[in-house]
Amino acid sequence: MWNPTQYLRFAAERKQPFLDLLALVERRPQMSIVDLGCGTGEWTRELHEHLGADETLGVDSSEAMLEKARAFANERVRFERAAVESFEPGRKFDLVFSNAALHWVADHERLVPRLAALVADGGQLAVQMPANEEHASHVVAGEVGRDFGADMRQSEVLKPERYAEVLHRAGFREQHVRVQIYGHLLPSSADVVEWVKGSLLTDYERRIGAERFPLFLQRYTERLLEVLGDVQPYFYTYKRVLFRASLR
Repeated sequence: MWNPTQYLRFAAERKQPFLDLLALVERRPQMSIVDLGCGTGEWTRELHEHLGADETLGVDSSEAMLEKARAFANERVRFERAAVESFEPGRKFDLVFSNAALHWVADHERLVPRLAALVADGGQLAVQMPANEEHASHVVAGEVGRDFGADMRQSEVLKPERYAEVLHRAGFREQHVRVQIYGHLLPSSADVVEWVKGSLLTDYERRIGAERFPLFLQRYTERLLEVLGDVQPYFYTYKRVLFRASLR
């Protein structure tokens, strides 16, 4: 259900968390990198060039996203289709990186150790995930979704202190874990609908079905604007978890 055009509608606003995560990574010579959930690929290429990496692999489960990503491939940057859950490269990387993707993957208590197994000796793991389930944009989606037989999507994201514990248990002695609130000034509260259409609502569309989704979207928009009001401009607060950890 991923629509690259819709997702990139707020590309500038979505990019700052990526830049903040990138700033946490320690640059080292001749790094090998894997970007899990690489999306449309332009930030994978930026990741590669910013760190002066030797090689970078972008992985995503969406063929629609990868069609866009292939424009950013070269002899040192390549892309392949795979789900994070089943990704088994048969090798390790100096940096395992994931921006705004792992919140779609279940059971982070087991996921983090599995990602740790992909990190080479002395390597790094860097992750950023949305954690905005308490905002009306997410709460209302769950309420309307139940009317269509789709339970509210449960977040897979753990508490930040739990990530610190799981990372330590996985062998990461050096770590930085934080929650950050991003404020996005949108033209109006109605634009929140356009934002989540490119991310959260793709899951509801998948479960509700394409035929009934337009009605869901209509009711969601009506109910959300009842809660938020018709505000112009609208300050959309968005909570995210970021962490970087090193085996060194």
